[in-house]
Amino acid sequence: MLILVKYNLEREENQHYVQIAKFLDSHGIRVPKIYFHDATEGLIWIEDLGERDLYSYRHESWLVRRVFYESAIDQIRKLHSLPESVCAEMKEHLPAEFNAALYRWEQKYFFDNCLGRYFRIDESKRKELAVLPRLREIPKDLAGLPRVLVHRDFQSQNIIMRNGQAHLIDFQGMRPGLAEYDLASLLYDPYVDLTGPERAELITYYREQQVKQGITIDGDFDSRLRLCAMQRLMQALGAYGFLGLVKGHKHFLKYVPVAMESLCSTVRQIEGLQKLEALLGKLISQ
Repeated sequence: MLILVKYNLEREENQHYVQIAKFLDSHGIRVPKIYFHDATEGLIWIEDLGERDLYSYRHESWLVRRVFYESAIDQIRKLHSLPESVCAEMKEHLPAEFNAALYRWEQKYFFDNCLGRYFRIDESKRKELAVLPRLREIPKDLAGLPRVLVHRDFQSQNIIMRNGQAHLIDFQGMRPGLAEYDLASLLYDPYVDLTGPERAELITYYREQQVKQGITIDGDFDSRLRLCAMQRLMQALGAYGFLGLVKGHKHFLKYVPVAMESLCSTVRQIEGLQKLEALLGKLISQ
């Protein structure tokens, strides 16, 4: 089955979708196959992978879901393990890499659109929290770490399950960043309620597979994953506030409570963010 896609020529990232899809396919990463592309008209004949995404299996038993999650992790690990020389050939087709400015933008997006628009926290309180020394250090800390290619939006609705195997979609935001950011996007996905033990099993699986490939997992892995989870949840909550209240897509607002719970429990484990944790806890208990 094929799907005919007509994309908006004015959106820069849409113009690079085909090149990214072919790049991923050439490196054994499962994505929809491209059969025809008319760049002038913005038309693509693309493989139809079906509608059964990872999200649609959220009510299945963990025995079923774990296999699907492991398949998804196997695919994203392939992306993360591509050598820098290979990644360089895609540079012209990718958006700006994850740098300190982008991490700071994610934080601001959260403060403006979640705390400001959704919870109506006054500007002076938001500014007081936004300048917490630890919060300002985190973007620089993460930006100073070695980068790999990341999906950027690696969550359950962007993973199609076909014949029990995970396929990646909506990868046009792919860019250099941290592997832990993709992993955090999957494990702290507000759309799916993973339990603590389920999340721990998947982290163990990821670590074991990395070691099998000769990739060392150092003692800072858990810390990096927490920081990336904080950033990702802030980005998601900012998006829910913006899409729900500015763009009128109200259905996004129902994911705010679970994302806030995850953010609060994550922030609780990061030194120097006690004031932010206190506010999040207060908002959750209202």
